[in-house]
Amino acid sequence: MSSSIFRTRLRLSSTKPAYPGHIPLNAFENAFLAVGSAVMSLADPYRADMVAALGETTAGPVLPRLRDIMLESPEGRRILKQRPRINTSTVDMQALARLPEGTFGRMYITWLERTGVTPDSRDPVHYIDDPELAYVMQRYRECHDFYHCVNNFHVNVESELAIKYFEFVNLGLPLAALSAVFGPLRLSSKKRQRLFSEYVPWALKCGSSARCLISVYWEERWEQNVEEMKKELGLLDSPARWPKPKANRGAAVRSRKQEN
Repeated sequence: MSSSIFRTRLRLSSTKPAYPGHIPLNAFENAFLAVGSAVMSLADPYRADMVAALGETTAGPVLPRLRDIMLESPEGRRILKQRPRINTSTVDMQALARLPEGTFGRMYITWLERTGVTPDSRDPVHYIDDPELAYVMQRYRECHDFYHCVNNFHVNVESELAIKYFEFVNLGLPLAALSAVFGPLRLSSKKRQRLFSEYVPWALKCGSSARCLISVYWEERWEQNVEEMKKELGLLDSPARWPKPKANRGAAVRSRKQEN
């Protein structure tokens, strides 16, 4: 079932939208969408709209807790007050590219170039009633790539799962837990072994020791040295492995043949 059909049915709710794009749900509709999006997400993990819907309909009491964590720090309170957004319209990508090597902003640009990811790909929040909590969810969604970047992870399946384990421990979102449970089924035995022997132990330890990242005002830290920032936030060096470029893979194969 497509997200457009879901939205058409759910517009029958009589509650008035609380913000642009909001689709109010009653308890039955929320449960229906949660189950439906879970099934669709498992069938096709690349359905970003269904993954997003699953995240929103299962967030429950976690979002108020994350909001309260943000309110406990000056940095988090500024985020809630100013409600910054992360996309190519709000972030000067060219300015970040001119920053010195070793800064967070330059690292982010390099990460985007290496992965081919764009910050414009995040879906807007639709199904969370409270506007402030909807922003918290949007903030999490738009900062997700920063967790990949600062921990030096790519965007392949095993890297995504490592970040999901990290997010579950650090943020407590149910979607991260669901991904962590069912996601490994998509991996080969070799990659699954690496996930549980290297990535998961790091994610559990780092996620529990690090500051709750929802309260980090990343946009104020573009010029900060990455290593200093990691120490400040309590982030541990990750065991992340980047796939080799195809040209290098060919060279490595030729080198091994010559050695044999």
